[in-house]
Amino acid sequence: MSKLAENIAKAERYLARFTQHGVPNRIGGEDIPAADGAVFETISPVDLKPLAKVSHGKAADIDRAAKAAHAAFAQWAETSGEARKALLHRVADAIVARAEEIAFVECMDTGQSLKFMAKAALRGAENFRFFADRAPEARDGKSLRTDGQVNMTTRVPIGPVGIITPWNTPFMLSTWKIAPALAAGCTIVHKPAEFSPLTARLLVEIAEEAGLPKGVWNLVNGFGEDAGKALTEHPLVKAIGFVGESRTGSMIMKQGADTLKRVHFELGGKNPVIVFADADLDRAADAALFMIYSLNGERCTSSSRLLVEASIYDKFTATVAEKAGRIKVGHPLDPETVIGPLIHPVHEKKVLDYVEIGRSEGATIATGGRKVDGPGGGCYVAPTLFTGANNQMRIAQEEIFGPVLTAIPFKDEAEALALANDVQYGLTGYLWTADVTRAFRFTDRLQAGMIWVNSENVRHLPTPFGGVKSSGIGRDGGDWSFDFYMETKNVAFATTAHKIQKLGG
Repeated sequence: MSKLAENIAKAERYLARFTQHGVPNRIGGEDIPAADGAVFETISPVDLKPLAKVSHGKAADIDRAAKAAHAAFAQWAETSGEARKALLHRVADAIVARAEEIAFVECMDTGQSLKFMAKAALRGAENFRFFADRAPEARDGKSLRTDGQVNMTTRVPIGPVGIITPWNTPFMLSTWKIAPALAAGCTIVHKPAEFSPLTARLLVEIAEEAGLPKGVWNLVNGFGEDAGKALTEHPLVKAIGFVGESRTGSMIMKQGADTLKRVHFELGGKNPVIVFADADLDRAADAALFMIYSLNGERCTSSSRLLVEASIYDKFTATVAEKAGRIKVGHPLDPETVIGPLIHPVHEKKVLDYVEIGRSEGATIATGGRKVDGPGGGCYVAPTLFTGANNQMRIAQEEIFGPVLTAIPFKDEAEALALANDVQYGLTGYLWTADVTRAFRFTDRLQAGMIWVNSENVRHLPTPFGGVKSSGIGRDGGDWSFDFYMETKNVAFATTAHKIQKLGG
């Protein structure tokens, strides 16, 4: 039996429970069908066949989940930081123990290749461990002294929070949002993306089996227009952490306005990788390829615009095209596959439509630009590189969210900076140069929340993660996560009998 056949057989065993029993909502520690009995079907992008029937939650289900989170909040908020730390480490241990199951289910549910998903569960465990270790100090603040007064600041959990996660790497991104919320002492209503709901179910099971009290974490599946809207409008939900499209983030802000809901948004990107002639060009090419073609190009931090100094543009883009043409597109459970099928036929059409838009705008397809006949007949698209493009083209301005790279030349540093900043987004940027003074100048003026110099996206968990402009509001990571999930409180103690003005006598 080949390794692929062996992996497919394992995946079928892991998926059998979902196929047979479906995916109910999880509210107050119980499996709950949708209040109206509605379900929707989730399909695999590999062969477009159904994977499971999923409970289709709506406003009544969100209301039940929000009330469960509210009822569980006081006890969870008062649980000691050390106790939360121990429990979250048990969650991490259980994630590691079930890492293969998580990876195989995610591959079949999203189309992401095992090459990357095999590590996604372990990254999720790292997220839980990181915030577990910080739980005991989550409420810590500062002592601020002035004449006759000592101020003590502290933080308290904000309350029940709503977490809305995307379909591209759903398990890891769910842990990235949920782990700090739990460490802070918040309770949760989680609405995963309807295109990839399966590993969210595994995650809440793992947490409850590790000892998380009932009602602390509630899971409601559904669509943005019903479950999502109800969650963002619910008065018991104090904050919304959302990862997804910029347009949806704008809608969430409007829907949460009446309840003055706090929001944290990680939104879209049209991120530049800027390559100067003095850079290590071999490493720069490999990094540019990795950041657009790994994870099927379906990642907010992908380097979807390649800005290259004109003197090396032709040679550099030829290298990228040649390497991209050798990338293996195939079944996500094949250990050799780099690019699997895109998440859904709707998204595949969007990506292929952008390929036609690029053609019509006059850009040249240096490689790819076509649908691939992959195993199972699913949503396979070849890694694509556009050359001869300019920054006014739609393929250079709009988020495609697929394995499509647009290469644009620049003549000097000033033009490179102007091109890099001339989009509505500002999530990440990647700069390649041997000139350290240029790196300081350029990064200081580049409009992005995160920038990597002579590196692809290498995450250090204590650092802030987030974007500017249409790419988001707020920061995750380290203490920045607690700033979102907690309220800061100041208590002022008088140390002397200061003079108090007398009124009325």
